[in-house]
Amino acid sequence: MPVQIMMTEGLVTKEKAQQIHHDVADALLEAHDISGNAFMTPNVIGEVIFVEKGLTFAGKDVQDLAIVELRVPSFTFQTQDQKAMFVERVTSIILNATNGTLSINNIWVNAVYAVDGFWGIAGQAYTNEQLGDAINQAA
Repeated sequence: MPVQIMMTEGLVTKEKAQQIHHDVADALLEAHDISGNAFMTPNVIGEVIFVEKGLTFAGKDVQDLAIVELRVPSFTFQTQDQKAMFVERVTSIILNATNGTLSINNIWVNAVYAVDGFWGIAGQAYTNEQLGDAINQAA
């Protein structure tokens, strides 16, 4: 499941950005009790995008920020408790990585739900049911 992390450049080093992605991926897998799942773990993919300082905005003003966005199937994060736990954990990951230099008010976490049947993994279009089956079979 794609994890995209967009941050104002200079907030973290490349190495810290790599660790952020790793930790966010762990949080996603742990939120669904599928850490180490042979099907799901290699399909948690992503990128960290550094946006030039002066080109990130909050409240219409130039501000440093971090946005963590997931693209996930609609069966992901079924409860509000799962959502809240994930948002809190990812926010903490970003705060720790930036050593508190980024305001908590400038960290956003969200998820975009993908259309059922449009999960293209290794050339196959999976439905939500097929994804669930693949995850369960790999448990």
